[in-house]
Amino acid sequence: MNEEIDFILDASKEAMDNAILHLEKELKSIRAGKATPAMLSTVMVDYYGSQTPLSQVANVNTPDARTLSIQPWEKNMLQEIEKAIQLANLGFNPMNNGDVIMINVPPLTEERRKILAKQAKSEAEDAKVGVRNARKDANNEIKKLDTSEDMKKIAEEDVQKLTDNYVKKIDEKLAVKEKEILTI
Repeated sequence: MNEEIDFILDASKEAMDNAILHLEKELKSIRAGKATPAMLSTVMVDYYGSQTPLSQVANVNTPDARTLSIQPWEKNMLQEIEKAIQLANLGFNPMNNGDVIMINVPPLTEERRKILAKQAKSEAEDAKVGVRNARKDANNEIKKLDTSEDMKKIAEEDVQKLTDNYVKKIDEKLAVKEKEILTI
């Protein structure tokens, strides 16, 4: 195949990779049954006037499957971190003991599990839309090329194979996350 087609295929593969990366990031933030530091990945702390991710001002650990522990690098940040966790509206109740902040992660109710599974499905669907948009863009670029119809057809088939592979990856990631969410 010619270089233009290779370039188009590489660009669409990159766009599809980005859709998968975004999906992985979103799925990490959806809470499953056990506590993970990723649950607090969206928390932004007011660190001397600038909004800073929690992971850049404290160590976040999981001493057990139901507890998160946040150890700030500066003790005077305890109140700011506690406030930031409450403002993030994650449904957690942080407890500040003067040294660390502890969060007991309550077990999920059946209803909450179903809501989270639906949210995971929605994120997967968004990722599929991203992959399909990359396919559409690639096919539009292929149609503009000054090459034979046979070459264009082969290139479009390659883009479709790539799309099918990425949609399959998304479905696999969703299945793993749903199992994680629905397992008690």
